[in-house]
Amino acid sequence: MPNRQLELFPIPPAEERVHKYPGLTGSSTLHKALQAYHAHMLKQELSHHTVKAFDSDLRLLARFLGARRLIGDIHTSQLEAFLRYLQYERKVPCKPKSLARRLTALKVFFSWLAEEGVIASDPAAPLIHRKVKTPLPRVLSDQSVADLLSATERWRRDPDTPDARPHLLVTLLLNTGLKKGECMNIDLSDIDVSNPRAASVFVRYESARQRFKERKLRLPPPFCTVFPEYVAQYQPEAKLFECTARNLEYVLDEAEKRAGLPVRSVSFEILRWTCAVRDLKRGMDEDALRRKLGLSHITWADTLEKLRVLVQPAL
Repeated sequence: MPNRQLELFPIPPAEERVHKYPGLTGSSTLHKALQAYHAHMLKQELSHHTVKAFDSDLRLLARFLGARRLIGDIHTSQLEAFLRYLQYERKVPCKPKSLARRLTALKVFFSWLAEEGVIASDPAAPLIHRKVKTPLPRVLSDQSVADLLSATERWRRDPDTPDARPHLLVTLLLNTGLKKGECMNIDLSDIDVSNPRAASVFVRYESARQRFKERKLRLPPPFCTVFPEYVAQYQPEAKLFECTARNLEYVLDEAEKRAGLPVRSVSFEILRWTCAVRDLKRGMDEDALRRKLGLSHITWADTLEKLRVLVQPAL
């Protein structure tokens, strides 16, 4: 498919392209190119974490080749030598996942230079991505889910210190698979519980580049029952959760303890994966599940592979 796309939409020769960085040419230093690429990433509204990681990875390249190296003189063999250095010659060799990310940084950086017409060809294009196998995520069994919900329900009805928040939080995460950041970003106005049979929450993103993750998710009737209790107890004014994310992590830790579950078996990430596994077992359409989780097609491929293993019956 990628080759077909290249045939249909060929990149014109470097001399025919007009790029947005007229001061940047093949005779520019690697240092200058990295500065321009940093500015490009900021314009693309990439996350702070992504920009910081790519900057760090590309600085390693500059240290290896020399910051004054002309970008037009960088060839595939030099990039291959850099990757060998990362794997075998550094005092602290790269772990597979870090190596994969650094290879991605190289590919994206040099692809950008080629597309901008700064260099005639992309020296990183021939570099091969070797798939990194990461461990399967941990998920809760049906019994553990039942124990967790029973524990938060007892907490909710505690005669001395009733607290609706733990049950609301766990119910929300098990049924929506929201990420921690998405959970913290929910406005009260994004929640509609006027009809318990069609209750919903709208997941919003401020960044234009992440708007594809916006989605409307169903909320179960138990959420609608506990929601007014939570509002009465905590009286939030704008956000659903007007506390820190760490505070909610403490809530999950305590819920785990009250349910008698193993340490570190309940977290935002584990409940997200548990939600996905339960939905897939119930027969949810795979693309509908991808959209429910707010994942791109690229990210979904690896996620789906793991989910299919997790839902398989025991051998």
